[in-house]
Amino acid sequence: MTETTTAYTETVETAREYYNSDDADTFYYTIWGGEDIHVGIYDSEDEDIRTASQRTVNKMANRLGQLENGSGKHVLDMGAGYGGAARYLANRFGCEVVALNLSEVENEKDRQMNREQGLDDKIRVVDGNFEEVHEPDDSFDVVWSQDSFLHSGNRNLIFEEAARVLKDGGEFVFTDPMQADDCPSGVLQPILDRIHLESLGSPGFYREQAERLGLKEVSFEDHTEQLINHYSRVLDETVKHEDELLKRISRDYIEHMKEGLKHWVEGGENGYLVWGIFHFKS
Repeated sequence: MTETTTAYTETVETAREYYNSDDADTFYYTIWGGEDIHVGIYDSEDEDIRTASQRTVNKMANRLGQLENGSGKHVLDMGAGYGGAARYLANRFGCEVVALNLSEVENEKDRQMNREQGLDDKIRVVDGNFEEVHEPDDSFDVVWSQDSFLHSGNRNLIFEEAARVLKDGGEFVFTDPMQADDCPSGVLQPILDRIHLESLGSPGFYREQAERLGLKEVSFEDHTEQLINHYSRVLDETVKHEDELLKRISRDYIEHMKEGLKHWVEGGENGYLVWGIFHFKS
C-alpha cells in the first residue's frame, strides 16, 4: 500500500535528498544493515552488523505490552527506512503498521519487500514527514522510531505528533543518537556539520518534552557503548570493502563517510554522546 505527503522543513528536506541519493542508498543497504539501518546491539566486537541491528529491533519489541495480542493493533514507525522493523512487528505480532519515511527511494524498496513477503496488506508505506503526521488523533497503540529524530530541527514537533496519535495507554518506544546532557558547547560541531544540524537531542530534552505532553517515562536503557561499537563496525566494514564499494559509490562519498564515522566514535568515547532505548506511555 502506498501513500504520499509532501510537506518538508529545510532540515528534513536536506535529509530526504541525502537518503534519496544513489551513493547513500547503496551504502546504507550494502554496509549499514540492509533492512535495518540503525544502531545495533552487539554481543561481540566483530559481530555481523545486520545481526546486531536485528537484535535492537527484538529488544525494543520485547518491551511492548500493547502488542502481546497484536491482531487489530496499530503501530506508527516514524522514520521507517527500508521497513525492517515494520515487517518484524507485523510478522511477530500480527499488527498493522504505518511506515512513515522521507526517502522515496528507500520506500520503494520497502514496498517491494513487503510484497515479496506477503505483508502488503499489513504495512502501509507513507512518503512523509514525522514533523507533520497525516494520521488521526488517538489512532495508534504504539509509536516506534529508530535513530531518525536526529534528522529534525524541530524535535518538539515530533513528540507532539507522537503524543497526538497515541491512544490512551499507548506506548512510545524509540532510540536516537543524542548529545549528553552535560556535553560541552562546540565539541560535536564536526558531527553536526556532517548531518547539517545545529544540535542533537539529549535525554534531558526528550524527558522535558514527554513531561510537557503528559507522557510517562517507563524506562531508559542506556546502551551508549553500542553506539561506539556500531559506528566502529560500520567504519571497519567500509574500509574492508572499500575497493568493491568504489565500483558503485563515489570516492568523495566514501571518504566523507569514513571521516564522519570517526567523529561519531570519538564523540562516544569522549562521553559527549548518548544512545539507548526510551520507553514512554501515554
